[in-house]
Order: sequence, then structure tokens, then C-alpha cells
Amino acid sequence: MAQYRDFHFGVTRARVSQRDGNTYLMADQALQPYPDRLTDRLQHWAQTTPERIWMARRDASGAWVKINYGQAWEQAQRIGQALLDRGLGLGRPVAILSENSLEHALLAIGCMTVGVPYCSVSTAYSLMSQDYEKLRHVLGTITPGLVYASDWSRYGKAIEAAVGPEIEVVTQSAAQSSSSSKPTTLFDALLQTDITPAVMQAMRATDGDTIVKFLFTSGSTKLPKGVINTQRMICANQQQIAQSKPSVFDIPPVLVDWPPWNHTFGGNHDFNLVLFHGGTLYINDGKPTPQLIGETIRNLSEIAPTVYYDVPIGFEYLANEMKTNAALRKNLLSQVRMFFYAGAALAQPIWDSLYETEEKELGYRIPMTTGLGMTESGPFGLFVTNVNVKAGDLGLPTPGLELKLVPSGDKVEVRYRGPNITPGYWRNEAATKESFDDEGFFCTGDAVKWIDENDVHQGLKFDGRIAEDFKLATGTFVSVGPLRAKVIAAGAPLIQDVVITGLNEKEVGALIILALIPARKFARLPDSASLKDVAEHASIQQAMADMLTKLAATSTGSSSRIARAVVLTEPPHIDKGEITDKGSINQRAVLSTRASLVQALYAGTATNLLKP
Repeated sequence: MAQYRDFHFGVTRARVSQRDGNTYLMADQALQPYPDRLTDRLQHWAQTTPERIWMARRDASGAWVKINYGQAWEQAQRIGQALLDRGLGLGRPVAILSENSLEHALLAIGCMTVGVPYCSVSTAYSLMSQDYEKLRHVLGTITPGLVYASDWSRYGKAIEAAVGPEIEVVTQSAAQSSSSSKPTTLFDALLQTDITPAVMQAMRATDGDTIVKFLFTSGSTKLPKGVINTQRMICANQQQIAQSKPSVFDIPPVLVDWPPWNHTFGGNHDFNLVLFHGGTLYINDGKPTPQLIGETIRNLSEIAPTVYYDVPIGFEYLANEMKTNAALRKNLLSQVRMFFYAGAALAQPIWDSLYETEEKELGYRIPMTTGLGMTESGPFGLFVTNVNVKAGDLGLPTPGLELKLVPSGDKVEVRYRGPNITPGYWRNEAATKESFDDEGFFCTGDAVKWIDENDVHQGLKFDGRIAEDFKLATGTFVSVGPLRAKVIAAGAPLIQDVVITGLNEKEVGALIILALIPARKFARLPDSASLKDVAEHASIQQAMADMLTKLAATSTGSSSRIARAVVLTEPPHIDKGEITDKGSINQRAVLSTRASLVQALYAGTATNLLKP
């Protein structure tokens, strides 16, 4: 029997009840008290462990620039005073146009300290957009009184196009803003503000209902919605995390982290986790892409995290690299108590490779866990209950969160109610009203089912999205979740995930997402081979064609027959919303961002078109 690093799961049993045809599910554990505001924790660590590093990031020379808790608390108060001096508040919050950075982090805690809401805006809205429609929408929704830009050379064009003349712009250096037609303030000016008693008065005036931030949804099919994040929501969720995986917090957590802070996982789960527990966050400027994974490997070879969060493609890169990179293997595994994946399902060969490396290096395995959550839940919601997790397992609700399982056709939707749930969407009463049912449960749109119907204590597993199902042009209904699972199983171990197509078409199609490491091995390609090289390799193309033929032979009709497919040569992108904060592929976002590919698929002009 496999041996694992000692790990204690906080929730292992559930309480279940039935009412009016619905099932209600809670953890068999009460939520313990939590602070009124997260800034109480910041102040506590600044007083008790002022020299401990809170945040660090490499500078241009590669050296780590570090901020300790004592410095963070002082600078948060100075920034908070500067914001109060400007009369900023709920009607005039702060908008942050920046990648993860030390200044971004300081501005966030400065806002939090004095109760001025802020919004970390997706960098894609400024750097990738051509018309800045979503940026204008975000700024128009929150009406900021101050906009911060980390780098004028990158964000200046977007600011000129979308930021009104009445809004103050803060930048990093005079050189970066010298070409601006707008008056700008240097960030250092905020840090030089003298602190007055008004800062502590403002902080004491904040409570659980105080809005900390706005996080915008991906907006894959509509304009993004501003999810309200309150102090109660954030603090309750951190207490829930602590009770669900207590073994992670035996020591102050150390994170080497890249997820962007405009996403709830990076900006809430990870950022706030460090503040709550007095830990340290090393900003990782690498990403799970061929161009940037080297920086992640560099950082993880130097800094030993106590817990590591990533998407499956990131674990693919690391699993492959650890086979030959002794420095990475030794350092990454030296302190880590838990791995956590979100995004598409983690392919079993990747799992096996990680376990094999861990057993050789340590003599035991590191628990690999996952769960389910969303921007509206803070994000932590469900968490696996044991080390024997399988792809798709979600486990049980975190303490204090009540689930309502509502039948919806042949699926069951999971709904949330608890202190970590958002009160709604900012300045969007219609969306707020339609998102909650008559009992106050938030309607997630996620479908679930029992891992084992005879043992509710094992919890739930993911069953797709209710809204993913569609009808063909013939009127035939396609149930996406089961068909997706069928394709993934038929293509194992080469397929990581699949996006089902066919809305208003006569046939069902598929966009296939490869599991890169086993696909490389199958094609006998070197570890340096790109996803495009692997996807277009003749052996992979033949294997996928054979898989489609095999599936077609067992299909029962047009709704279960994949009639055409292509293998993606570019992986799903988090920044484009193609990977959701709930740990799954956002089918609608992929179909939206790759609409031209879907069109070519049905026109028969797609490169390397596959048919059974």
C-alpha cells in the first residue's frame, strides 16, 4: 500500500437531509470563529513577527527584493492615509492595472487597511484588447477615483483610451509616464505620506460588511460581472481553508506562486492565505508555458514551498523536469506538505510520474488534492477528504458552507449558502437577483454527483456544467459531461481534456486537449517538443483517428458520436478565461475564443481535421 506524507484532512464526514425533492449537505464540523477583518491579521504579524518576509519578487538583476511584515504594515498605513487624503471610498475605489508585483500587493493592503475597495483588473483587458471594451466596462462599473499602472510603456495606451481626465493616475516612475497627456502621480509619493490617527479610525470602522474588492468574472459570453468581496466573505473563507486542510498550516506557509491576482484563486485564496497565517509569498514571474516555465523551475529550485498550487499543464512540466533535474527535485519536495491542482483534469500518467519521483526522492508520496469553488464563493467551497483522490473528485463542503443539490433534467446542480458567499454583483441588481434562489442559495451552474451513492462521506464529484449541454440543429439533445468523460477515457492516457462542439450544427465535434507528457512519450519526441509539434505528429493524429473510429462503433446516435475533431496546438489559457476558477475547462470560453477554429472544423477546412 502506498505511503504518503502525514496529512490530516479536516473534514471527513457529512450531514445530509432531504426536503422538497432537494438534498442538503454540510460538513459534520462547525466553522470556528474568524476575525472581523483581514487587516487584523496583518497588524498581528507585524507586531509579533515583524522581520518575517511577507512578500518577495526578483528584480531585473535576479535578486529577491523582500518586504517583511513590519515594513508591510507601515507602508499599508502610509498608502491608506494617501487614499483617505484623496477622499477615495466606495463610490471612488482604486483600479489596479498591473501584473503581480510588490507595489500591487502594497496598494491592495493599503486599500484594505482603510476600507477603500480596489479592483485588480485583468491585464488582458489592457494588453491584449484592441478596443478596450472590457476595460471600459470594468472602469465604468466601479467608477474609480484612482488608477494605478505598473508600467506606462505597457499600460499607457489603454489608460489614454479608457481612463477619464478626472481620474488620478499613479505610475512607477517619471520616465514611464513622461509621454502621458494625463497628469500622473508617482507611487513613491504614496509611500511618503505621513500617517495620522485617521488611518486607525478608518480601519476600526471596517467590519464584516465592508467591501474589500471587486473581482470580475471572465465574461466569456457576456460582459464581466463585478463580484463583491467583503471582509466577512474573505475571513470566513480563510478559516474554512484552515479547517479543511490543517496540516498545511503546522508552520507558516511559504508559496512560490504565479496565478494572477485578478483571478480569485491567486488574488483571494493564495494572497489572503499568506496574510491570514503570517506566511511568505514569493511572486513567481514564470508561468506554465514553454516560454516561461524556465523561470518557474528556477524559482522552485531555489525557494522551497510548503504548499504548491498549479494547473495540470504546470504539473506536467514539473513532473517531466524532475526526472532529470536533481536540484529541482530535491528543493521542491523538501518542505511541501500538499500539491493542489485546478483547471482541467490531471492525467493519470502525470500523477504517476509525480508519485514515482516522490517515492524515489522521499520514500513516500505527497498528497495531491483538489476541490471546487468559484469567484462568488471566495473561492474555496469543496475539498477532497482523503489522499485517494481521483480526477473529478471534489469531496465535501468546507465547514460553514451548506450545499443544496437540485435536480436539473438528468443532472444535479450544486448551490451554495454560507458566510463565504458573495452578497452579489456590484451595480447589477438583475444579475444578483437571478443568481440566488428563494432560500438564498447561490446557483452555481455546476453539476455534481456522488462519488459513491452508498457512502455520502466520500462526497461529490464533478459532472460538468448545466449550461454546457446543447441541442444539435436536428433538435437532438447533447449531454456534454458524460460525452466528455467518454472521449477522455477512450483517449487515455493521451487526452487531458476535450471541448465538445456542435451547437446548431448537424454533428457533434470535439477540440482535443492533449496530455503533453504521455503524448510526447507516445510520439517518441524529445522533452523539448512543443505542444504544436506533438499535436501534429503523425502517430498522435493516427491515434486520435483510431480513437474516434472506436467511439463511433459504440455510439448510439448522433448525440454520442464524435463526427469530427481537431487536436489543439495551443493549450487553454487562464488569462482568456478558458480555464475556470472552479477547476475545469470553461467550454463556452474556449468555444468563444476559438470560434474561427470551430467554424473551420465544420467547414472542413481545419488543419489536420480528424474523422472516424
